[in-house]
Amino acid sequence: MHTRTLGQGLQVSAIGMGCMGMSQSYGPNPGDRGDMIGVLRTAVDRGVTFFDTAEVYGPYVNEELVGEALAPVRDQVVLATKFGWRVENGTPVGLDSRPEQIRRVADASLRRLRTDTIDLFYQHRVDPDVPIEEVAGAVAELVQAGKVRHFGLSEAAAATIRRAHAVHPVSAVQSEYSLWTRDPEPEVLPTLAELGIGFVPFSPLGKGFLTGTVDTTTAFTQGDIRAGIPRFDEDNLAANRALVDHVTALAHARGATPGQIALAWLLAQQPWIAPIPGTRRIERLAENLAAADVALSADDIADLDAAAARIGVHGDRYNETHMGLVGK
Repeated sequence: MHTRTLGQGLQVSAIGMGCMGMSQSYGPNPGDRGDMIGVLRTAVDRGVTFFDTAEVYGPYVNEELVGEALAPVRDQVVLATKFGWRVENGTPVGLDSRPEQIRRVADASLRRLRTDTIDLFYQHRVDPDVPIEEVAGAVAELVQAGKVRHFGLSEAAAATIRRAHAVHPVSAVQSEYSLWTRDPEPEVLPTLAELGIGFVPFSPLGKGFLTGTVDTTTAFTQGDIRAGIPRFDEDNLAANRALVDHVTALAHARGATPGQIALAWLLAQQPWIAPIPGTRRIERLAENLAAADVALSADDIADLDAAAARIGVHGDRYNETHMGLVGK
């Protein structure tokens, strides 16, 4: 697996692993914890060094899973987790990035992850009630104390990134980004290039859509977040399918899968981009990692960009409530 360098010299595998889906959001959770530990350890064996989790995934259980799975190989991996929510009785009830809360979350995450240091600590969503300068200052104190190595932001606007970076260097920004979601391109990506900050796209496969395995006949199971996302409404899915068909045609021509084309397109955007697709299956893990060896020509990339612009996207990527939490 190739490596890439995010901000402040943070080196990670070119393709990382988003772990959220092992504990929530995509239907019934896997019944066998051992199977998920096996997937995570197989990822390490195949060169993945970058693993993404969060306090709120579960809540808590995803960090515990990742911590148990990766404890034997802790010195080989980069662990990223997140703060920024207030959790009551096991349920996220609102944003909370007060400095005292950040410190509490850091200590609890360290215990669950079975480590002495969090490699990359993201603010999960920008808290409008806490100035970003205070957030950056609190993380800076954790860095000075040796509990955190790098500071990150998730779904933040360019102006917020600049303000945070002025207080303590931001190493990475994580946001949704794919052929299907181009929101970071106008302002965020140029800002990151200017400031030397890495970018970590989550949902790089469009929550499974860009793999070609989701269409209007797909029945989402109970607990699958896609059932409540406008972009996955039946009418929108039908309209959006044209992009997947285009990606699939290119994949056939290149001897790849649609998902590999989507990941290869992301890797071709900038050398400081490291996507984190998630999976629960070793065979899908192998497919995702093989995308690092799919070479797209300049003509391929231009063709994909033109198709995405021509076809457009139908439907928001979150419901109205969650759309109000991004880009702040």
